[in-house]
Amino acid sequence: MRIMRKPTARKQPGRVRDAIIQALSSSEKPLAVKEIEEHVRETIGETPSSSIRSYLRLNTDHAFVRESRGFYSVRSSQSIASQEALFENEKPRAPVRFGNSLLYHADCMQWLRQQEDRSLHAVVTDPPYGLHEYSDEQQTKLRNGKGGVWRMPPSFDGHVRAPLPRFTTLNTEQLRDLRGFFLLWARMLLPKLVPGANVVVASNPLVSYIVSGALADAGLERRGEIIRLTMTMRGGDRPKAAHTEYSEVSVMPRSMWEPWLVFRKPIEGRIQDNLRKWQTGGFRRPSEDKPFGDVIPSSPTRTSERALAPHPSLKPQAFLRQVVRAVLPLGLGVVVDTFAGAGSTLAAAEAIGYESIGTEKDLRYFEMACAAIPRLARYASNGHL
Repeated sequence: MRIMRKPTARKQPGRVRDAIIQALSSSEKPLAVKEIEEHVRETIGETPSSSIRSYLRLNTDHAFVRESRGFYSVRSSQSIASQEALFENEKPRAPVRFGNSLLYHADCMQWLRQQEDRSLHAVVTDPPYGLHEYSDEQQTKLRNGKGGVWRMPPSFDGHVRAPLPRFTTLNTEQLRDLRGFFLLWARMLLPKLVPGANVVVASNPLVSYIVSGALADAGLERRGEIIRLTMTMRGGDRPKAAHTEYSEVSVMPRSMWEPWLVFRKPIEGRIQDNLRKWQTGGFRRPSEDKPFGDVIPSSPTRTSERALAPHPSLKPQAFLRQVVRAVLPLGLGVVVDTFAGAGSTLAAAEAIGYESIGTEKDLRYFEMACAAIPRLARYASNGHL
């Protein structure tokens, strides 16, 4: 009896190309074909070996370098061009300084490639959880009030609620792309960190397991999670178009917390050795008699704060300042936010007195951050400047 095999879904040529270039661009050494194949499948799913090998063979000379039999690297010019194609990078502007903070209009992948190894001391960032919600199409819908993947909660008691991304709409392919993106990001970030550097990444209960797995596979060491206790408008809804019939049912739990993943680059020797050499390897205590904790009560971002920085994912300064202060155990070093958005992490660092660097590739958010960082840095917990 002849066994009928389920045909492998054909990948768009551009996705195979981009996955190959991701693999080679994120590696410091040439990769064997089998290593490239593993990365491509990890990034975009099951892909025939023939497609990968054919692309390598046909594009060697102008895109890739065949270092030796079965080993390839990417040409430097192709690496830069591919990153522009992958992340739709706009022409960068000169960096802008605000006190101890420096903001670049740049794609973080390109920026990371240009940094010295072992030069960054901590990362606190709120990345695009699903990438899809920050595509040009979805951002246009959001800015026009159309929603799309962004949920526009109804106003309540006269207050307009902030939009939230509906991660339940992400399909399998988009979730796979999410993992590939964070795997590449973490692989490029890792050599730039000093040993013991903390990496704190905002996430969401629906996708945090994907992001966490990618960061761990890239070589970062998982150290738990910081729980931001805050009521959101996510979840708790009755079945759509059946509210009356199932009035006592919630489709999923109402979200009352937000996970911030905690990782670090592995330390050298003992903690005290790492602290002496690199000033990293732990968290700064709020006071001598109180350790830094992993549960932080937090209110939703105030309307007065959003008015200073109308970014859809803006986190409150009251919360961010606690996290940013803690990630440098001795108060020394540079805090980095590779997805700066409206610059709230840099503003928190500025308010504390830390040095910080941010990158933001969206020109509109970059310009928003230029205006917002000094204002947010002066923002007081009582809601006044």
